[in-house]
Amino acid sequence: MESSRRQQAQSDLGMNFEREDLKRNAALAKEQERVEKKQAKREQMMNRSSYRMMVKTAKYMDKYYLDPLIGLIPGGVGDTISSLVALPFIYYSLCVVKSIPLTLAVIYNILIDVMLGAIPVIGNVFDIFKRSYVENLRLITGYIEDDKEIISKVRKKAFATALLIAVVCFLIYWVVRAAIAFFHMLF
Repeated sequence: MESSRRQQAQSDLGMNFEREDLKRNAALAKEQERVEKKQAKREQMMNRSSYRMMVKTAKYMDKYYLDPLIGLIPGGVGDTISSLVALPFIYYSLCVVKSIPLTLAVIYNILIDVMLGAIPVIGNVFDIFKRSYVENLRLITGYIEDDKEIISKVRKKAFATALLIAVVCFLIYWVVRAAIAFFHMLF
């Protein structure tokens, strides 16, 4: 009887715990559904053939040093091939993850790799130590897995990255011109 009086008093005061419990449980169920959808989307993104191709590309280009070996092809051809191999990273960040800041960061890493790789002789040494493919895979995977640190880092640098891309493009132009002049002097 006491509990019914308590329930009546609580109801008179607008304290309906059953209704609050139902609302809380509905909100928890909705949140759980959102988390499950997000997890399913992550799994779907990581099971795509383009993602698996990026993992293999990063492995072969950086871990097995294929990038510096391709860079040995003279006349900028090796660096052009190397940058074309990076296109799946741009596609994935732009079309699958759908993040402009992430895409800018990926492009920036690729341009830095191209610029450093274009420096005659020394560029191949830089390619050994500059792991742009692994870095791009880390950024993309961080976005897919909701790594707050990576997302925050890339978003904060989005504007600066866009400016740096313009500067790097300008520098690539001059490095390539210098490399061409260097090869003309040798031959």
